[in-house]
Amino acid sequence: MGYKVDYHIHTYYSDGTMKPTEVVRRFSEKGYDMIAITDHDGVDAIKEAVIAGEALKIQVIKGIEFGTDCRYGDVITELHILGYHIDEDNKELQEKLADIRAKRVERNDRLLALINEKGYQLTYDDILTRPNQTYVGKPNFARALKAKGYEIPDMWDLFDSVEKERIDAIEAIELIKNAGGIAVLAHPMQIKNLGDKSSEEFWSNLEGLVLMLKKAGLKGIECYHPSAGEADSLRLVTMAGKYHMHITEGSDFHTEEDYDGREK
Repeated sequence: MGYKVDYHIHTYYSDGTMKPTEVVRRFSEKGYDMIAITDHDGVDAIKEAVIAGEALKIQVIKGIEFGTDCRYGDVITELHILGYHIDEDNKELQEKLADIRAKRVERNDRLLALINEKGYQLTYDDILTRPNQTYVGKPNFARALKAKGYEIPDMWDLFDSVEKERIDAIEAIELIKNAGGIAVLAHPMQIKNLGDKSSEEFWSNLEGLVLMLKKAGLKGIECYHPSAGEADSLRLVTMAGKYHMHITEGSDFHTEEDYDGREK
């Protein structure tokens, strides 16, 4: 009998809505054997989640998800890189996370100003949902706007018009490696600028990208994710096998509530 696993889970320390202990309890009650906490650009949930896992007899892997930029040929695209089995206290990692947090605050200030310029009244008090909240991402903005009854046409396009400076994908892989971890490419079917997802152009570009990142230390591909259909997952598994890479599975869990699920 195989293990029941989920290697891609977010808590309220990034853009999820549940405490780490609540998340661990949820997956324990649903019969999972092993989960990974992979908050965006942060590791604050890890210690609490690991303690909860020990109490509830479910293995919790220490993880993270980096939002990165990657140049492939003439194209720059956004990639998400998952890291597993990391040392969350690694000094280099902690210093980079502090820098990323500062850049996120700058982006959020510009995004909040734009939203208000468009006539939608929103403040940080509307967005923050708990004391000492240090992370605010685009899903947090989306939930706050929804709570105020706003329906914004092309909301995610509006959010995406305000860019945040991201680290390079290869730098993220190095950070994960130096923190003792394993780097995995998250949800490949969500990668933009590689061609139409149903085309052979996309798959050829994706394979080239994976090979480039493998040379930099990438160790796996998230082959099973809600964005990948059955046929997509099969092709991703085949690609991972071809290059002797880990095959991972994740739900990208954020909340029990339904929402668009766009990243960051």
